[in-house]
Amino acid sequence: MSFFKKLKEKFTTSTDTVSEKFKDGLAKTRNNFTGKVNDLISRYRKVDEDFFEELEEILIQADVGFETVMKLVEELRTEVKKKNIKDPEDVQSVISEKLVEIYESGAESSNNLNIQEGGLTVILFVGVNGVGKTTTIGKLAHKFKQEGKKVIMAAGDTFRAGAIEQLEVWGERVGVDVIKQAEGSDPAAVMFDALQAAKSRKADILLCDTAGRLQNKVNLMKELEKVKRVIEREVPEAPHEVLLVLDATTGQNALIQAKTFKEATNVSGIVLSKLDGTAKGGIVLAIRNELHIPVKFVGLGEKMDDLQEFDAEKYVYGLFSDAIESENE
Repeated sequence: MSFFKKLKEKFTTSTDTVSEKFKDGLAKTRNNFTGKVNDLISRYRKVDEDFFEELEEILIQADVGFETVMKLVEELRTEVKKKNIKDPEDVQSVISEKLVEIYESGAESSNNLNIQEGGLTVILFVGVNGVGKTTTIGKLAHKFKQEGKKVIMAAGDTFRAGAIEQLEVWGERVGVDVIKQAEGSDPAAVMFDALQAAKSRKADILLCDTAGRLQNKVNLMKELEKVKRVIEREVPEAPHEVLLVLDATTGQNALIQAKTFKEATNVSGIVLSKLDGTAKGGIVLAIRNELHIPVKFVGLGEKMDDLQEFDAEKYVYGLFSDAIESENE
């Protein structure tokens, strides 16, 4: 059975609304990427070296990342030879299978959040200004509240004008308390207050916003270290997650930001916001393969429930859904 058929059976016959969100959210990337792949397939009668070279180019343009593209195309060459594939049309299903394999290979860390059952889970959010960090925190607060968890948010971005108010708006919208101090106050002091409040109110989840002034990298990283020290002192082994929020529409620039933050702080997962707004959704694979950090959530739209847990198979289904759905039984 081809990989397309497996995905078709798994997602098109189920009532799974999440796979539909991936399909809708990846429409721009699908139209760009699979449109070009379809054009490539229609122009070639056989799978030869020229075919692979053009495929490399298409993948690089989709921001899959140079290293990942080289690895993927090499594996495709081997698979095509092994299965004796002659028809370019048969390559599409193999591409989708290899994309999932590449994402999941060497998965030394899980896509799942490190939730402390029966105790307080502290999640620290990092990332530059403008990537959708506060919106991500608000949407995650909504998700956890829907699961019946008691959630508190900490307004630790005390330097950006309007950041505290923005988090308060989300707090009101989702019915979650926000712990704050005056604008310009010490973020570590805000975290201390938030941790005390979370403990005394027996909260399940504490979501911590932080500043994101990358132009002043040294100070920012020192600040993050100070915040982490306060958290570790108050809740041993916390923060349980350090989630780096990246804007998918910035493509390779997001990869550079990820490298910078990875050097300075122990990032445990990526939240890729605005994936629905880019035609270069291949950045998911570049981040996973080049930085070995799992993408834990992706933003697939503006609605409250459009922040979804990342799933490699659903992602590939979103990329190839047109071809998968037209797959012959």
